[in-house]
Amino acid sequence: MCFGSCARCVGYKLLILALLCIVANTLLYFPNGETRFASEHHLSKYVECLHGILGGGFLVLIPAAVFIGLHNDDCCGCFGHDGCGKSCAMLSSVVAAFVGILGSGYCIIISALGLSQGPYCLTHLERNWIYPFTDSTGGYLFEYNKWSECQEPQNIVQWNVTLFSILLVLGGIEFILCFIQIINGILGGLCGLCCSHEETYVC
Repeated sequence: MCFGSCARCVGYKLLILALLCIVANTLLYFPNGETRFASEHHLSKYVECLHGILGGGFLVLIPAAVFIGLHNDDCCGCFGHDGCGKSCAMLSSVVAAFVGILGSGYCIIISALGLSQGPYCLTHLERNWIYPFTDSTGGYLFEYNKWSECQEPQNIVQWNVTLFSILLVLGGIEFILCFIQIINGILGGLCGLCCSHEETYVC
């Protein structure tokens, strides 16, 4: 099994997931494509945590770039042993994977909190901007008849639930992939970049 090939495979997947996280988090800032709610600060506090842009996005792009870079196989080795340099490169990918773990973990936590608290909206009962579902501790997710309490932004409950759920899933997949690379990197560092001259691609 070639550990470098698996790392590269994980890297490309993380790259796609990180870009999707950035897009999803950006969309949270513009309910129904409108910009005025962001400029007026009428958005959930968890939207402004940048969990998809910073956490699941840029912090995951770092390990993605490192893993993809292992394909270049440009390690010069040490003490005349090429495999030593390759092993060091694989072990360094473990550090990058931990960065991805932190970023994706942050994305997961904030997404879960955003889903639990619900959107910040103008209600027809209070006629004020509040968090109408705070006390439900996420129960509102299954009480569709209460979603109409939010008048502005229109369909904000559906908007938030959909995008926070997407970010939660994407962050979870990123977390799993980074954890896989931690194991892969440790094994690759101990065994060398490839266990044999023939590469067996497993990803």
